[in-house]
Amino acid sequence: MAENQKLISKKKPTFPVSKLLAAFLKKHNRSTKISILYDDLLRFQGAISVYDKNDVDTLWVRTYYSEFEREEIDLNLKKIYTLLHSDGNEKTIPYLNIDAIDFCTFGNSKPFRIKVRNILNDNFTYFYVKQADASRVYGLELEHILSPYTMNYLVYEDTLIEEHISGIPGDDFIENVLPTCSKSEKAQIAKEFVKFKERCFIRLLGDMRSYNYVITPIHDFDKIVYKIRAIDFDQQSFEGNLKVYNLQFMKENFKMVQMVGERLENSSINQYKIEERSYIAKRMISSPDRIQHIVRCMIHDTISFPKHVERLKQDLIEYVGDVEFKKCNNMGEILETILIFVKRNYLDISSK
Repeated sequence: MAENQKLISKKKPTFPVSKLLAAFLKKHNRSTKISILYDDLLRFQGAISVYDKNDVDTLWVRTYYSEFEREEIDLNLKKIYTLLHSDGNEKTIPYLNIDAIDFCTFGNSKPFRIKVRNILNDNFTYFYVKQADASRVYGLELEHILSPYTMNYLVYEDTLIEEHISGIPGDDFIENVLPTCSKSEKAQIAKEFVKFKERCFIRLLGDMRSYNYVITPIHDFDKIVYKIRAIDFDQQSFEGNLKVYNLQFMKENFKMVQMVGERLENSSINQYKIEERSYIAKRMISSPDRIQHIVRCMIHDTISFPKHVERLKQDLIEYVGDVEFKKCNNMGEILETILIFVKRNYLDISSK
């Protein structure tokens, strides 16, 4: 593993949502009118750092607004919550409270994290308000179509609303939970990591360092099953270096990669890769119109630089050996070629 190799050297720019992508979002009920935008939340008057239970800086700050503005902001955030989690019915608003509006100073999207609490029972959840970046929107939609998980998000103009994805942050899990796992649990986590790695690699979701995914423990009869989910989609089909899309080249994932080598035979690793490719192919077959529509939007969009496209084409030709990548002119066509390759291979094998 190239542990010290710096794969991502520059901050990714924000790409606007195109008219074609906006039409796709409207068709599939991902677009709705909201009364507060990302830029409105930037008008906070002060902030303090947020620390975790171990007094470590989380890189989030808790924001403060003027009393007049906060009242209006809270009401509009409650309305967004009802749109995201329900049908927009405002009858529940009196029972909701906005406990905190946190701002993240780290990363590309600089999101706001909204904590919403039900005052009747003290249950709370989060949602996020971010700048609408086309890369991220494509990443969210591809995750929804091609992964086992549904994604709940809304887009309006230059604002993106995302549902919170529950789980233990990967870096926290690797440091504090993984060492206490049993041998059988580590083998199961290794299996999930291989499948997660393959899923990200095929759909070109990059920069899956340990803090960009979560691990969720699920109790199943007499054991705990661990699932891995991506939570950051900014690096969807942007970078030109193929290694950015391969989790094993991220130094933050070293312990996970090491565990895979210790717990799984090569034959098992190949089996799990084939399983994940088959699942992706089945999902494409079951939702042909939707996947074709979103890929067509990508093909007519600009979400990367020409030099990145050229490098990724060459890397894929060397890796896969398929000269079809030579014909690709943008990231959308590269992704389309990969997905066609996966689907064709699945149909060829399954028919035999």
